[in-house]
Amino acid sequence: MEESITLDALDLKLLDLLQDDASLSNQALADRAHVSPATCLRRVRRLVDTGVIEKQMAIVSPEKVGVGLSALVEITLDRQGAEHLDDFEALVVSAPEIQQCWRVAPGPDFILVLQVPDMPAYHALVQRLFTQQANVRNVKAFFSVKRAKFDPRVGLGAALGRTA
Repeated sequence: MEESITLDALDLKLLDLLQDDASLSNQALADRAHVSPATCLRRVRRLVDTGVIEKQMAIVSPEKVGVGLSALVEITLDRQGAEHLDDFEALVVSAPEIQQCWRVAPGPDFILVLQVPDMPAYHALVQRLFTQQANVRNVKAFFSVKRAKFDPRVGLGAALGRTA
């Protein structure tokens, strides 16, 4: 089990600001949080070092870079022993097309979120990851026809004393 870290109001404020714009300079972040740049830098480093901030990245528009087919895929394995689940998980997380991989229960064993350029690319991915795997019993795909919302933020509203 992962170790819990205590976050105070300043930590939560910094996290909220960084979720809005992780490209802020330390000075700009400190100004918005109403703290000194040294305090801001120390706090953000602590949040990174303790794993509260897992990664800072740019969110790219899939359509604008030619990767416009999104799918949510349910995978059910034939054998669900820990080693079989671990093996399949290792296979799919190594594929760059797979954006998210969730082990779930009850129901299918995995839910995958993937992004590919088009249907031929999806079929190639299915062949490579699912069809050739003797342990995959069932694949059920749902293709996005419209992205109504995409927001990777973690809701901090209640912790910040406001409604999200």
